[in-house]
Amino acid sequence: MALGSTSRRVGPAARVPLGARRDGGGTSFGLFSSAADSVEVCLFDDVGRETRVDLEQGDASVWEGYVPGVGPGQRYGFRVHGPWDPGSGARCNPAKLLLDPYARAVAGEVEWNPAVYGHVADDPDRIEDTDSAPYVPRSVVVASDFDWGDDRPPGYPMADSIFYEVHVKGFTKLHPDVPEGLRGTYAGVAHPAAVAHLKRLGVSAVELLPVHQFVHDAQLVARGLRNYWGYQSIGYFAPHNGYSSSGDAGGQVDEFREMVRALHAAGLEVILDVVFNHTAEADQWGPTLCFRGIDNAAYYRLADDRARYVDDTGCGNTVDLHQPGPLRLVMDALRYWVQEMHVDGFRFDLAAALGRGDSDFDPHGSFLEAIGQDPVLGGVKLIAEPWDTGWGGYDLGEFPAGWSEWNGRFRDTVRDFWRGSEGALPALATRISGSRDLFGHGGRRPTASVNIVTVHDGFTLADLVSYNAKHNEANGENNRDGTDDNRSWNCGVEGPTEDAGVLSLRARQRRNFLATLMLSEGAPLLLGGDEFARTQGGNNNAYCQDDEISWFDWSAVTEHSDLVDFTARLCRLREEHRVFRRRQFFTGTPAHEHERDDLDWYRPDGLPMTGQDWGAVYARAVTVALSGATGDETHPDDPFLILMNAWWEPLDFAIPESLRQLAWQVEVDTEMPGRAGVVIDSSKAVTLTGRSLVLLRSPS
Repeated sequence: MALGSTSRRVGPAARVPLGARRDGGGTSFGLFSSAADSVEVCLFDDVGRETRVDLEQGDASVWEGYVPGVGPGQRYGFRVHGPWDPGSGARCNPAKLLLDPYARAVAGEVEWNPAVYGHVADDPDRIEDTDSAPYVPRSVVVASDFDWGDDRPPGYPMADSIFYEVHVKGFTKLHPDVPEGLRGTYAGVAHPAAVAHLKRLGVSAVELLPVHQFVHDAQLVARGLRNYWGYQSIGYFAPHNGYSSSGDAGGQVDEFREMVRALHAAGLEVILDVVFNHTAEADQWGPTLCFRGIDNAAYYRLADDRARYVDDTGCGNTVDLHQPGPLRLVMDALRYWVQEMHVDGFRFDLAAALGRGDSDFDPHGSFLEAIGQDPVLGGVKLIAEPWDTGWGGYDLGEFPAGWSEWNGRFRDTVRDFWRGSEGALPALATRISGSRDLFGHGGRRPTASVNIVTVHDGFTLADLVSYNAKHNEANGENNRDGTDDNRSWNCGVEGPTEDAGVLSLRARQRRNFLATLMLSEGAPLLLGGDEFARTQGGNNNAYCQDDEISWFDWSAVTEHSDLVDFTARLCRLREEHRVFRRRQFFTGTPAHEHERDDLDWYRPDGLPMTGQDWGAVYARAVTVALSGATGDETHPDDPFLILMNAWWEPLDFAIPESLRQLAWQVEVDTEMPGRAGVVIDSSKAVTLTGRSLVLLRSPS
């Protein structure tokens, strides 16, 4: 018993859910631990004085009890008494105050004192018995009632979705029209000034970087940095308290809900980036904050030497979703965010790790099977980052029907094409037509591909066309961190320049990437800020930059207003024309009541592409002909031609002879965006500037 604490016992409770659930007279507590010999729930008053309450062991290794008089705002944690035997995978240590895995809110953050570790500093197998309570966050009992009013999720089909990946804090931290006290918070995202920008663009969903309670890593704090991206989760039910304008005593829960309600009212869905593959407790050298001290062997995949961890995530540990405890935790958390927080879907970080069996990825693994039959989760968007760092960890195209996946091959191919790489044209054709080679099986559709060019991890779009190499010196790792496989091109000058020709080319390249992204089959994801040329100064791994490197510079919206408008026009084109949002793959044959193939490919001279043309490694230009067939006979569309020139010199494109009788007008021109609506003479060549794209439409 800790100095100054008190202890009391309560009788066994009726069967209760896990976590803390209040009623009118008190709160029930439930904790799963198959390793424990006994468990105490620890209650803290306003001055930090601790009262410990013994829980009773119920069925299925759940420790439970009911404490009268405990209500919303109560701070608490658990102490788990049990074996310390790292060699067998047991790491119970009652000196360590543990977060509730089911906590709806968390107060405070980790203070990196040696006491937060379950082991002594120089030996991960030897127990450390200093009380950690003064240095670790508390779980908080939260009221569950919230008036959602007439909140209704927009419910866009996947084919109609345009995702906007954004960071809660970075989005509004510098926004001049958001009140200072709300900047960088959930309330800031919900502010009319922030929502107005999203509406101007015409995106359908915000995809939020991790908002689960996370930890700022010790090594980052030691370097004066922070875990900006948030991929070190420790509380899967709790909105991160650092993004709350109302403090961390539970108010962050309703503030998050108010954000969701406001975004829904604006016609925007909310997608959460979730990190269930690992936790912030890292490897055997990491802290004891929650799962490790509760039931280490039940929550984590352990190596043959059970004192060590399987690390398929690059973060020190891997959550074991083949075991019932963590599987229930993750499924309960997902249902909670859908049912009680009203989110519309999830993007799963390093999702290959979630489907691993004993070693390799298994599309019929426990988690994927469970989520596939769940009636609550069957109605939300499920998006995988289909890789991890383990053996055979690149599993793009291997997830079950009902899942969509970040398409890394789309990113790499489109980057290669527009920087002028040899032999990129055949792969480009496959990617922009929906990546049938990856997703054309098992009942999957083009919408299984979430098309990406840039995301939080890597260069921004502005940096992609401004830097040949990463510049991560601010991260404090001597520029060793971050990928070197950027497939970028600086257009002739590294970094900032006043050269008008280089700046013009960079602007055109940005438009080329955006147009290719938005005119491709699949669901596009736009990295927040790319629409106004947000730069990170060449940093392609800004995970630790909670500062102006990562925060949105809203003055750039005015400077690059033309790019914002160009991006918005592309979003409207997708919304207005189903041929870019097909539910079925192209067939290359005439569709119902169409004389022409639904998809054809032509050389710049207007002749059909041949096998020899596709095999020419020097080929860098193509015309894509869309007949207007959408795969849905009740919703035909207009014919389109996409003319793409990745040569560095101008190139004449002839309208294919069979299409010259149609009237064509310019919809998009990445060299001269103002040409939209101009009617062309189909008998004459259309000249494309080097490295440019033109979209032509034949109006009905």
